[in-house]
Amino acid sequence: MKFIKTLIYLPFYMLSVLPMRLLYFFSDAIYSLVYYILQYRKKVVFNNLSKAFPEKNEREIRKISKRFYRHFCDIIFESLKTLTISKEEARNRLSLNNPEIIEDFLESGRNVLLYAAHQGNWELLVYLPLMLTYPSNTFYRPLNNRYFNGLILLIRERFGVRCVEEFKGYRTIIAQKNNPEVVMNCIIGDQSPRRKSAIHWCDFLNRKTAFYLGANTISKKTNDVVLFPRFIKIKRGNYQLHFDLIEEFPSRTEGYNIVIEYARCLENTIVQSPEMWLWSHRRWKLSEA
Repeated sequence: MKFIKTLIYLPFYMLSVLPMRLLYFFSDAIYSLVYYILQYRKKVVFNNLSKAFPEKNEREIRKISKRFYRHFCDIIFESLKTLTISKEEARNRLSLNNPEIIEDFLESGRNVLLYAAHQGNWELLVYLPLMLTYPSNTFYRPLNNRYFNGLILLIRERFGVRCVEEFKGYRTIIAQKNNPEVVMNCIIGDQSPRRKSAIHWCDFLNRKTAFYLGANTISKKTNDVVLFPRFIKIKRGNYQLHFDLIEEFPSRTEGYNIVIEYARCLENTIVQSPEMWLWSHRRWKLSEA
């Protein structure tokens, strides 16, 4: 089966084995193509940035926009490298800034919910099983294209992460409640909600923004510790992951405190490093309808 998958995705494997310095050369070329020629979602990015940072002038917004596109192109090749990267190199490229906060909870038998975002290089969260000896689940929205969906799964599951389709997420986490296995569950929380979804409106980046209530509801049901994994970019291709505590005992909280705190953590992170968030995403579709 592994041999067949290698053949199916052979072009990507051939790219992945190249050294990162060469992959970054390709990233620079793709950046020029995407930003200057194709102008991929430039209006969306510029509009999102302008509304998020009304105090910045057009020149400043354009500067952040360019840095975002460079970072976005790097993410593509950094993630592709996961197909063939060695465990040692993966550990060198992603280090844990404060591992004790997550290790202490896991070692005490508490499941951890990583309430993540499209920030830094979120795809490198699949390296966590190399550093923490606990099973890890990540919940994802399948791509419509079966070929590329298979490639994404191949990349994300290489080091032991178990990918679970989002519609199975609630049942999967609730089923773990009576399971002695201690696990890390990862949910991306900054997607644009679909209509008729359970949502809560938060003040976020100078706009009223709808957030899914899934993580808020699930964590209160399971009482799993909720952490926000925040990426810090040390240099090109090297990141630190810092864990911010959102809630230690979710079942004791009231209302929507967890999703509100998540929105606050994410906003603070974006303000510090705006180029590292996914501005090309049409995040405010629901609020702008």
